[in-house]
Amino acid sequence: MSRVGRLPIQVPPRVEVEIKGSFIRVKGPKGTLESELPADMSVTLENGVIQVTRPSDERGHRSLHGTARALVNNMVVGVSTGFEKSLEINGVGYRAEINGKNLMLNVGYSHPVVVEPPQGISFEVDSKTRQIKILGIDKQQVGQIAANIRKVRPPEPYLGKGIKYVDEKIRRKAGKSGKA
Repeated sequence: MSRVGRLPIQVPPRVEVEIKGSFIRVKGPKGTLESELPADMSVTLENGVIQVTRPSDERGHRSLHGTARALVNNMVVGVSTGFEKSLEINGVGYRAEINGKNLMLNVGYSHPVVVEPPQGISFEVDSKTRQIKILGIDKQQVGQIAANIRKVRPPEPYLGKGIKYVDEKIRRKAGKSGKA
């Protein structure tokens, strides 16, 4: 049995879960998420605990068991507490600022790069630590927006300039050697 798939999911207070076959809707204080799970997986809600079970031990069912459970858990966590990704800007003159809801990045191009947040995503910028926080209830969407922002100016290995995740380690290169 899948180690991840067999773990129960505790439903926090103020979170409502609605299950109709393979369709699941989770509503909480931060918003509402809905998803269509694989048809073979069965999801049950009893006494504030969600359990995901698979019909057999076939390879396809085993591979989807943990995935389905993780998707449901991410929905429950997203509507109750939300998700956050942090990026850090390194480089002389590189900065980020909020203009309305949009994120303005000045990262060495001749023009500022404007990132518009999709529905359900918000940005926070701390100018002292040069950090950007991406906040939202959908884990996949938060991660994708963070990856798109990082792609604007990925960190380079010689000086470390660019946009990187806060917990990311950049492998630095030595550069040119001096003349002997």
